[in-house]
Amino acid sequence: MNVAVFSTKEYDRHFFEQENATLGENGHELEFFETRLTDASVSLACEFDAVCVFVNDVLSRTVIDRLAGGSAKTIALRCAGFNNVDLEAARSARINIVRVPEYSPHAVAEHSIGLLLSLNRQLHRAYNRVRDGDFRLSGLLGFDLHEKTVGVVGTGRIGECVCRILRGFGCRVIASDPNPSDSCLEMGVEYVDVHELFQRSKVVILQCPLIRQTQHLINQHTVSLMPDDVVIINTSRGGVIDTRAVIDGLKSGKIGGLGIDVYEEEADLFFEDLSSTVITDDVFARLLTFPNVLITGHQGFFTREALSRIASVTLNNLSEIESSGSCVNAVQ
Repeated sequence: MNVAVFSTKEYDRHFFEQENATLGENGHELEFFETRLTDASVSLACEFDAVCVFVNDVLSRTVIDRLAGGSAKTIALRCAGFNNVDLEAARSARINIVRVPEYSPHAVAEHSIGLLLSLNRQLHRAYNRVRDGDFRLSGLLGFDLHEKTVGVVGTGRIGECVCRILRGFGCRVIASDPNPSDSCLEMGVEYVDVHELFQRSKVVILQCPLIRQTQHLINQHTVSLMPDDVVIINTSRGGVIDTRAVIDGLKSGKIGGLGIDVYEEEADLFFEDLSSTVITDDVFARLLTFPNVLITGHQGFFTREALSRIASVTLNNLSEIESSGSCVNAVQ
């Protein structure tokens, strides 16, 4: 299959070419584009059998109609989420949509806990202080995670891994999910309504997909339910958080710490070197002024194991579509 791969970096090419080589004569013809797939760049894709896209590519109705008018009959997402795809338009155009439902839940889960540990114990600030010869401890006070109540919103594969790590720390873990995990129940996780979770949790970790019900799940009202000095961690999707509401919570002291690997308007920021430019997103710039905010640029998935798995599953999805017209990882 002839595939246009968008939003690619050197590491994407490396892992895709490596995995594609293992397919031998059944491998795909891959052409890599650094640009995102948008209304402006869709003309690059029209002569390909399929497009391979990532989290910040835009699969709007306009883009999908243009793809359908050309040769492309498959959209291969190299991620689990599909909130950036107009599903109704794709169905109308009879375009296949496949995804990678699981690549390395451990990668994202471990990054979530890494954000929590760094933020709680101020490791990022301590690192900078020591390099400047400043060995004071004032302002670096944290708390024991042991016996603290941590709420996990979403206990799919990643959320389950998060719960398991937290139980290892001796935390009391409560969770909210419309489909409770048997594994989480077996390890002693208590399922509660999401509003009760917000009320009881010292730490809230978001591991839910971005759907209509979770859009701005963290907002002025839900922040008001939380205990003072609550810590919020988000490695799911940026739209789960109303950023302006969180800024208000940080300013008032209601929120004691925020660790995020995703941001609602990240498409024009993340995965690029903007160190020599002025960031014009005033909301994001405001977040950067808080000493108790730790931001990483959507790197939760970024491990060797995860990248290898993403490439392997994506290519196998394309092979299934090519050979049978269907795929076990199709988005329904």
